[in-house]
Amino acid sequence: MRVLLLYPLFPKTFWSYEKVLELINRQVLLPPLGLVTVAAILPQEWEFKLVDRNVRSVTESEWEWADLVILSAMIVQKDDLLYLIREAKGRGKPVAVGGPYATSVPEPPREAGADYLILDEGEITLPMFVEALRRGDRGGTFRAESKPDVTGTPVPRFDLLEMNAYDSMSVQFSRGCPFQCEFCDIIILYGRKPRTKTPQQLLAELEYLRQLGWKGAIFMVDDNFIGNKRNVKLLLKELKVWQAQHQYPFNFTTEASVDLAQDRELMDLMVECNFKSVFLGIETPDEASLTLTKKFQNTRDSLAESVEEIVRSGMRVMAGFIIGFDGETKGAGDRIVRFVEQTAIPAAMLGMLQAFPHTALWDRVEKEGRLLSKESLGNAQGGLMNFIPTRPVEDIAREYIEAFCALYDAESYLDRTYRHFLMMGAPKCHPPAKFISLVDLRALMIIIWRQGIKRKSRWKFWHHLYSILKHNPGVWQHYLTTCAHNEHFLEYRQIVRDEISAQLAEFLAAKKVVEVEMQVEAIAS
Repeated sequence: MRVLLLYPLFPKTFWSYEKVLELINRQVLLPPLGLVTVAAILPQEWEFKLVDRNVRSVTESEWEWADLVILSAMIVQKDDLLYLIREAKGRGKPVAVGGPYATSVPEPPREAGADYLILDEGEITLPMFVEALRRGDRGGTFRAESKPDVTGTPVPRFDLLEMNAYDSMSVQFSRGCPFQCEFCDIIILYGRKPRTKTPQQLLAELEYLRQLGWKGAIFMVDDNFIGNKRNVKLLLKELKVWQAQHQYPFNFTTEASVDLAQDRELMDLMVECNFKSVFLGIETPDEASLTLTKKFQNTRDSLAESVEEIVRSGMRVMAGFIIGFDGETKGAGDRIVRFVEQTAIPAAMLGMLQAFPHTALWDRVEKEGRLLSKESLGNAQGGLMNFIPTRPVEDIAREYIEAFCALYDAESYLDRTYRHFLMMGAPKCHPPAKFISLVDLRALMIIIWRQGIKRKSRWKFWHHLYSILKHNPGVWQHYLTTCAHNEHFLEYRQIVRDEISAQLAEFLAAKKVVEVEMQVEAIAS
């Protein structure tokens, strides 16, 4: 069996970092971890080819070679997923589709022509699919009634990747999250009981990446890396030794809940393993909104103090914020900007609230008649809301645009980044020094030209860099890299303006239709 694994295109988003990737001669931020895991679970006597459409297009010879096409996608990739299904079917290829989008909304892939829907988690449903192929079934939908034990998940087939195209590699230690945030689909897809691999499993994945020649950044893609604190500490204690033995070939980034700040041992272990940054889902400084959406873990301690505690431990904090919660009062965007400035968080991902399929939020707004369309799925990457909020959507959209543009003003971003790294704890591990590559040297020169010479904020660039070198010299490289990230955000500001303005017109038209339908139903009843 010759299997062509396809990963659809991402649109430009907050996390696409095109301008930054150009600087370092890379094409994509992260590889498709799900597909290389699928390849590892399927029979190893099969042949595999993987094409990430974010890296390059599929060739005609690859289409011709394939006996079977398998695709996986997130909601934000839905348009290209459906296009690829139709392309494959037009060439007479059997098509199997899985991943978060198909699992949440299987109808569009099926309508586009997918023969097999491999839903939920592949450790359970992929063997069902293989057995169906062996029986000669020409279609089918495969679902799991339970969550798999991930201690049996094999090492992903990282060898299938065009590794030089990526800025970072991805690995996963756990699935699931113990919390109950109303808007989150992670607990729907993966459950509220975090399941973890063994430390030996994860170290085997890292060793494979090292043998393939990878050095540098690795993103631990867990949606809440610290969901099972006991097990993650067991991992970190072994990872700390492995990193030291191999002279720290990797640095790590991950996502975690804010309660990380209350566990000093955990933070220290992460820094000692060379974790450089962590993404926190802060969502909003408005406690009433946090309570309404059941994000209670963010109400137990001061959010500002929690951010400061994590930064002082030695990790850069990135954070996610949401505007548009029910009951939210006017000025939510300004309050988010003030909080981000207060805590000096450089990268603050701001989005409008989206109702994802089968979440508690989705069920509630659908019951209340406020869901605009079951096909109108937001992407959590800057898209307009897909349900009618409790305050005028025009106000929310305007506040969103103004807040995003304020956050990524060149001078404001430089000032926050400077204060952030001035406060940051010194590194607790010391990888051996290495010569700067020509690619890195070129990137450095471009940043110096753009931020240190060309822009009107140039005097701040040089003042802040000198101060970092003087007061916290161990973080200067990380600091400059974070300064470079604003090359992407500055451009993305205009994309936000253009896209939200266009979507607002469509939203108001859809809202009018829903309001008319509600009036008709009220009259009929």
